[in-house]
Amino acid sequence: MATTRSLFDAMPEDRRRRLTDIAHEVSLPRATRVFEEGRRADRFWIIRSGQVALDQRVPGRRAAIVETLGRDELLGWSWLFPPYLWHLGAETVGPVDAVEFDAAVVRDLCESDPVLGRAMYLYVAKTVADRLHGTRTRLLDLYGPQGSGLDP
Repeated sequence: MATTRSLFDAMPEDRRRRLTDIAHEVSLPRATRVFEEGRRADRFWIIRSGQVALDQRVPGRRAAIVETLGRDELLGWSWLFPPYLWHLGAETVGPVDAVEFDAAVVRDLCESDPVLGRAMYLYVAKTVADRLHGTRTRLLDLYGPQGSGLDP
């Protein structure tokens, strides 16, 4: 489930430039492991094109894909919350173009600029809430009782 606004749209106009100044474009080939569950979360991305599958390790089985992200979506939010470790893994589905940010630099920027920091935290919180809602909906579809009265 995509958030309704991109990160740059969520920023006050006068703060967007501060983010674009520290961003850099990256291109990732198909089947690139972007990050691994449990490892240090030291950057994040805004996907410009392509898709990235988020996955979770399942003991004794292949990692389970829990969500697929696409254009204008935030890839990674674990960088914003201690202990700064990825909660999931991520792999490109096909070629991906994205804007990459150094997490420590953005956290410092959020600390030094409360207006930008508030906008960043609100954007990430909305992203997490939207994804939690999408997960709950998928779980109900999978495990909810038939005829529960919920609209399809």
